[in-house]
Amino acid sequence: MTDADLAFAARVYASTRFEEVAQTGWPQPMIHAFLTQQHDAQHAHYTAHYPGIIRYAIQHAGADVGRLYLYEGASDLRIVDIALLPDARGSGIGAALLSDVIAYAQARGLTASIHVEQQNPARRLYLRLGFVFEKTANDIYDLLIRHPAPAPVDQ
Repeated sequence: MTDADLAFAARVYASTRFEEVAQTGWPQPMIHAFLTQQHDAQHAHYTAHYPGIIRYAIQHAGADVGRLYLYEGASDLRIVDIALLPDARGSGIGAALLSDVIAYAQARGLTASIHVEQQNPARRLYLRLGFVFEKTANDIYDLLIRHPAPAPVDQ
């Protein structure tokens, strides 16, 4: 993902928060402006706190469908953010993407980790893919970790 893709990334972000913010009763232009501002703040936070973050625009069948932000540390591959547009959710794209991330981490002997909101329905997917609860942060997010499988023992 390049800076030219940030408008798309903002649209993906907005799709994950629209229903929540719509409960305010604000008019559509105000909701749009607020979500754009929130995306910009999130982007600035990610850039400042994860130097070298890798950003991906996710495509499926030639269409942009989501975003993925990864940060590779010395012992951990952090899934900083993963989100798909509503039409792409539940289609297996997220599971395939996460399986690739897990394989990448495994090949390097890294854990894979993600902070996930406790009420996020995607939490079930992470647990199904072998992530385990590590700890709660800020009473909102849980840190889930997937440890690399042990190397096979030569016989």
